[in-house]
Amino acid sequence: MIQTLFGSLKEAEEPPKKGLFDRMKQAVSRTRESLEERMDDVLSLARPIDESALEDLEMSLIASDIGVNTASEILDALRERASRKQIENGEELKQLLKEQIKSILDEQQRPPRQVAEPPEVILMVGVNGTGKTTTSGKLAAHFRAQEKSVLLCAADTFRAAAIEQLEVWSQRSGVDLIKSKQGSDPSAVLFDALQAAKARGSNYLIVDTAGRLHTKSGLMTELDKMRRITQKFIPDAPHEVLLSIDATTGQNGLQQARLFTEAAGVTGIVLTKLDGTAKGGIVVAIARELQLPVRYVGVGEKIDDLLPFDSEAFVNSLLES
Repeated sequence: MIQTLFGSLKEAEEPPKKGLFDRMKQAVSRTRESLEERMDDVLSLARPIDESALEDLEMSLIASDIGVNTASEILDALRERASRKQIENGEELKQLLKEQIKSILDEQQRPPRQVAEPPEVILMVGVNGTGKTTTSGKLAAHFRAQEKSVLLCAADTFRAAAIEQLEVWSQRSGVDLIKSKQGSDPSAVLFDALQAAKARGSNYLIVDTAGRLHTKSGLMTELDKMRRITQKFIPDAPHEVLLSIDATTGQNGLQQARLFTEAAGVTGIVLTKLDGTAKGGIVVAIARELQLPVRYVGVGEKIDDLLPFDSEAFVNSLLES
């Protein structure tokens, strides 16, 4: 009786779990505050929407790491509306800005491929330090929460720490891990994992690949080899190649993405550490300049701090009315 009462009190003390919008709003708070500080005057109801105001808005967007090209494209559309006297005040300008950003994001948000027969193979790629291994573990937990069977593969055999870290995440998320000792051939570990996932009928196989510096040609060659091995074992795999990008690196992450896309056939982005930067506009730059969908965003250190990306929640959180 006492234990039951204690359990009830404990549950009552726990705060209600936040919804997607609230969590996204919290994640982009630093970017939103930075934008608001810069844009308050531009979006003032008292200020006329003239060329000077639009130029100030463009500079504010660039400062948030949306990028020069993307900011220019957005402002060209707004200038066209302004020239026809169709923007009356700052509030209307904000709504049009929201529409422009959401349109860019939605253009790339194609759904993942449908997998006829499991396992669905997801290769996680990215340079060391971007949160790739952590994201692999969080993604496993995300699928387990949907009552899917998941197998993790520790194919970053160059770093003992990566194998150990993924082992911890496999335990936390309650999924099995296929691993080998440091220095083993990563393609051999992948082959064992593919066999195991198919034999067990796993819904998902998540492969944590090596992440040495993206300027090392050896890494790109290895990733290409792993992709080909996967295709030989499961012809339509890998079904997703997710590139982990640290949001705090801003525009530098775009160059990483270009190189990985060429070598590994990246199909989507996982943007990590979104909660740690004031330059969350990189989400928009990725969609526009790389023409890749943002699949997930990392918003914290907890196991459930990986959110499926939602363009409406992101835009409304960034430019709160």
